[in-house]
Amino acid sequence: MRHNKKFNHLGRTASHRSAMLSNMACSLIKHKRITTTVAKAKALKKFVEPLITKSKDDTTNSRRVVFSNLQDKFAVTELFKEISVKIADRPGGYTRIIKTGHRLGDNAEMCFIELVDYNENMAKEKVAKKTTRTRRSKKSAEAAPAAETAAPATETPAAEEPKAE
Repeated sequence: MRHNKKFNHLGRTASHRSAMLSNMACSLIKHKRITTTVAKAKALKKFVEPLITKSKDDTTNSRRVVFSNLQDKFAVTELFKEISVKIADRPGGYTRIIKTGHRLGDNAEMCFIELVDYNENMAKEKVAKKTTRTRRSKKSAEAAPAAETAAPATETPAAEEPKAE
């Protein structure tokens, strides 16, 4: 019985698996997006997201912990200097897996895994969708016709918000 055995071994020995995940994590940090199979991407997501969280706290101990997992000075420097600054306010979910179809040779399900904040196409859509909102109480929802006539009054607080920032 396989009770509570959720770990995907990926058909490899422990040393081979740890080396593969370390190399894939370094490639993901350097290139911001890599193409791989879905199973490897899911394993990589579990491996790299705690390291990115650890990089938010730039201390000697956290650098040593991350380096013991990655074994690449350039990747550790890139992670702590650029990536941790960009994802500082994000509470988690630093990577995204997007499925791309099946591989021609063995029909393996392929995908690419990327760092969320480094995809310019998704960021442009997010900026385009963002609009200013006004807070409305339940009283104004009941008096909807009155709120439509008072449209200039609702624009005034929206104009004040950018000044406060």
